[in-house]
Amino acid sequence: MADTVREIERKYEADDGRGPAHLPDLSGAAPVAAVDDRGTAELDAVYYDTADRRLAAAGITLRRRTGGADAGWHLKLPVAPGVRDEIRAPLAPTVPRPLSALVRSRTRDVPLGPLVRIVSRRHVQHLLDAGGTVLAEASTDTVTATALTDGGATATWTEVEIELARGGDADLFDALEPHLRTAHLRPAKAPSKLARALAETGIAPLSPPPAPALPPKATAGDHVLAFLREQAEAVATLDPGARLGTEDAVHQMRVATRRLRSAFRSYAGVLDRRVTDPLAEELKWLAAELGVDRDREVITERLHENLADLPRTLVRGPVRARLRIWSHRNRVESRKRLTAVLDGKRYLALLDGLDALLADPPLRTAAAKPPAVALAKAVLRDYGRLAARVEHALATAAPGPERDTALHDARKAAKRTRYAAELATPGLGKPAKRFAKQMKTVQSLLGDHQDSIMVRDALRTIAAQADGAGESAFTFGLLYGREERRAERAERELPEVWAAVSDRRWREGLEP
Repeated sequence: MADTVREIERKYEADDGRGPAHLPDLSGAAPVAAVDDRGTAELDAVYYDTADRRLAAAGITLRRRTGGADAGWHLKLPVAPGVRDEIRAPLAPTVPRPLSALVRSRTRDVPLGPLVRIVSRRHVQHLLDAGGTVLAEASTDTVTATALTDGGATATWTEVEIELARGGDADLFDALEPHLRTAHLRPAKAPSKLARALAETGIAPLSPPPAPALPPKATAGDHVLAFLREQAEAVATLDPGARLGTEDAVHQMRVATRRLRSAFRSYAGVLDRRVTDPLAEELKWLAAELGVDRDREVITERLHENLADLPRTLVRGPVRARLRIWSHRNRVESRKRLTAVLDGKRYLALLDGLDALLADPPLRTAAAKPPAVALAKAVLRDYGRLAARVEHALATAAPGPERDTALHDARKAAKRTRYAAELATPGLGKPAKRFAKQMKTVQSLLGDHQDSIMVRDALRTIAAQADGAGESAFTFGLLYGREERRAERAERELPEVWAAVSDRRWREGLEP
């Protein structure tokens, strides 16, 4: 893998009837002080996809391009409108394995092949500020697209593209907009060259389009399925980031798997558990595998925060170096393990299973009921389960493993209740939203307690490693004591927090 570049750009086309797009002189458009003409280049790109256009349906582009300064393989993953992450690899005859792995959550075991060829004659200008720093690259592209399937239809057009330099300010787009409008340019309708090429050469995307919005009189089943689609899509979308180590990707992917599993359990009255239970078990497995790397992230961050709070006089020995060694070693092992999981047949079978369930959902009678009936009933049932677990935890007087387990079980119940309420929010409105917020409060408090247990386990291991290397373990003992007090504080706060969030007013609008 050569490089990952955050690409922030906007494309423009000529107003109808105005002929080809033409880039105006932007040297007077503040903050642009000058324009540096960089000449013309010819870029020749072949775009790859599955036969049923799975990448195109997900807004992903994969191309092999020659010409220009960045010839090679380019994989573009959508981040937000007008923002994509481009992962580059050197030129090779076939799709590089690292890039094909990054789209495996979309392609599964379906082969990639050439779809369309796009040749662009690009005239490039650099937009400079008063100090000569490049703000953006502005280009005028004369494009010829040729379908490599379905009879080889062609299409030609001209477009203008403005891409921010690395670290550039997106406010530049707004500053340039009036000048582009005056030159009869408007934002392009198609989000990418490939999207326009597919439309104008008649290559229709065969993969199913995004699910429509909820109907005005959506049933309980409609709401549950919409939530499941959103979470299943999140798993597939976050897969590349989890492989690349993108910040928070593993955590968010794990959250999506847990939300799916919680929805299966909470809404068993809507979906047949004979179908969902096997998937729920596989989601539990995936969440555990994702948790290996996520737990390391949480522990590392918390230890560094705690260490930063200690006076320097209490930091004895190479503590920070020892933490780096522990984190790096565990990161290498967890990343290797996670990659193997995401490349494995079991994970792909889980994704296929989710697709199959959404394509033919095993709806039960309650699915046809109004949200106010079926969704509220499920949320309150989960709340009752949570209340029982919290009361059990509060009644477990003696500190130790038994109480820790009871608090951990209560945390899981709080999370499930919160997710059930979040699913129900579009159907039940503000009452469910307010209730979910209260459940998050309980979950956060109990989550902090559970994190303290994980951190103390790690501190015992790190202290033993330091001691074995002849280093002082004094500071690790201090950090351990701080974590003990943090857990004790969470336990002391729980009765008051639970009394507040379990007040009946938070369930108004949910209870019959």
